[in-house]
Amino acid sequence: MLASLGLSDVMELFSEVPEDARPSGAFRLPGPLSEMDLLAHMRDIAAENVGGSHTVCLAGGGVYDHYSPAVVDYVIQRGEFLTAYTSYQPEISQGFLAAMYEFQTLVCELYGLDVANASLYDVGTGLAEAALLAYEATGRDRIVLAGAVNPAYVACLRTVLGSEPSGQVVAVPQTDGTTDLGGLAKAVDDTVACVVVQQPSFLGTIEDLHAVVSVAKAAGALTVVCADPIAMGILESPGACGAEIAVGEGQALGLPMSYGGPLLGLLATTRDLVRALPGRVVGKTVDSSDRPGYVLTLQTREQHIRRERASSNICTNQGLCALAATVYMCVMGASGLRRAAALCVVQSHKLRDLIASTPLETLNEAPFFQEFAVRSPIPVPEFQRRLAAKGFVVGGDASEATGVENTLLLCATEKRTETELEAFAAAVREVL
Repeated sequence: MLASLGLSDVMELFSEVPEDARPSGAFRLPGPLSEMDLLAHMRDIAAENVGGSHTVCLAGGGVYDHYSPAVVDYVIQRGEFLTAYTSYQPEISQGFLAAMYEFQTLVCELYGLDVANASLYDVGTGLAEAALLAYEATGRDRIVLAGAVNPAYVACLRTVLGSEPSGQVVAVPQTDGTTDLGGLAKAVDDTVACVVVQQPSFLGTIEDLHAVVSVAKAAGALTVVCADPIAMGILESPGACGAEIAVGEGQALGLPMSYGGPLLGLLATTRDLVRALPGRVVGKTVDSSDRPGYVLTLQTREQHIRRERASSNICTNQGLCALAATVYMCVMGASGLRRAAALCVVQSHKLRDLIASTPLETLNEAPFFQEFAVRSPIPVPEFQRRLAAKGFVVGGDASEATGVENTLLLCATEKRTETELEAFAAAVREVL
């Protein structure tokens, strides 16, 4: 194997790992513990974590502390779902395939588009797959990022695209938290495959999707919208605004924060792009006795079809996470989702009003959904440390996205109470 790779030593396989991160010598591990002592030791270690279950979480930036009805966990922990593997054989996987079919249908309803898949790890991989889908559909190979798109999503996009040529991914800066439409019009031409915009933006502000889509269409480019699924309860859907592709992070739909994973990627598009859609698409049919049944209608990854014809090698269906999102959306319904979204708006605006009397400075005046950017008079890591000591978790450093030093995001979902928000404002005044 080393000869085939052109390497002379096994350690050359790890050349990308910094020297100081590589283990050297024998591991100095303590002696064995009894089961009882080991459990006590692990509990002590776990107690050092600062989690959302015993603190007030005001952090956003992609993973959010939303409420999940108890029935979600009950359903996904049933043995026939919890232990199920990827549904390769339809004849013995009808229950899971039916659930995935419902999941796809609900995602289509959520985003106002024709078809959705069930095969993405998170919104970052969803964005990368959407870009490849746009490449396939347009025959072009450039991407324009409109306004404030989550840097983590962009990093994932660049990783999947590999060492793209200079200028393949172009960013149009934000103005007051939203896309500079004049700058966008100058950046989009007939070489651009798609315009990527986040709704709400990474800074929490509401984008004018109609205007962004109009600019993209004028140049023959597609529009990819990274849309928050909870926000879709009150905002116009990407499909209704004319966008051809929507991606999203499904964690908000019944999944816990869990220190950042597992997550769930959502992807929906128009009917004419379905044959280039990555991953799996579950379809409904009838058998020879005219009974309804479910099948894997399209499987465009290289494991299922000839490699040169594959549109993607994404290789999961995140089945249990997708099931959780399905149960959540069914339980909440349109009215419940609308109510949750409205509460996010109300509580986050209460938070903004309460911190007006603190040293924190709100950066943008544009309308926002559930989070907004603020400037701290002290470095963000120190601000985080001081607030954690008071029982509050706040967002990380967002200075790169805002262009202003010491900025971070604050978020208030439907879970945050007025008492918690008032206590946070008082804690900010105390630590600053």
